[in-house]
Amino acid sequence: MLKVGLTGSIATGKSFVISVLRELGCHVLDADVTAREVVAKGTDGLAEIAAEFGPDVLAADGSLDRKKLAAIVFDSDERRLKLNSIVHPRVFASQEAWLKKVADTDPNGIAVVDAALMIESGGYKRFTQLIVVICEPAIQLARLLDRDNISVEDAQKRIASQMPQQEKIRYADHVIDSSLGFDDTRRQTEAVFLNLKKIAENNDEL
Repeated sequence: MLKVGLTGSIATGKSFVISVLRELGCHVLDADVTAREVVAKGTDGLAEIAAEFGPDVLAADGSLDRKKLAAIVFDSDERRLKLNSIVHPRVFASQEAWLKKVADTDPNGIAVVDAALMIESGGYKRFTQLIVVICEPAIQLARLLDRDNISVEDAQKRIASQMPQQEKIRYADHVIDSSLGFDDTRRQTEAVFLNLKKIAENNDEL
């Protein structure tokens, strides 16, 4: 089975790329979904977050109030790293269990894990191929403002908190630029998929 990581900065078009790869037959795991699961209500992950950041990060029903937590960690590198140290090991363990399951059921398949902080966390090292999704900075900002309905200042903080796009490209085996919209992004994604199929077919054990 070919293990592929997919990453990119916030609001660069990862979700669309991953949806196309799923359509093309890849097994897909969204790390954002996994990250929510490992800190869901009643988990030890959520308990550790509440102990570290205080009960104010919990909503009235006992679930995680993501907006309150984001307001804390986006203003502090130290706090963000602490949050990552709680969440990332749990996400990695969940991903590994999923990858093993896919390998058992489809040993010749392509498994793609989508995670925004894959490079920053070092998680990319677990994958044979790495796709990085990028877009023009002005487009990225506009998409984030439209998607999350936040202020320009908050949007810029979120973008600045992540590794610069040009630095992420240095780690990539494949780069998809989503700046020109859905049709062009789909074309690039299909081309990458064909390359991944060739790699998977030429390697019996990865």
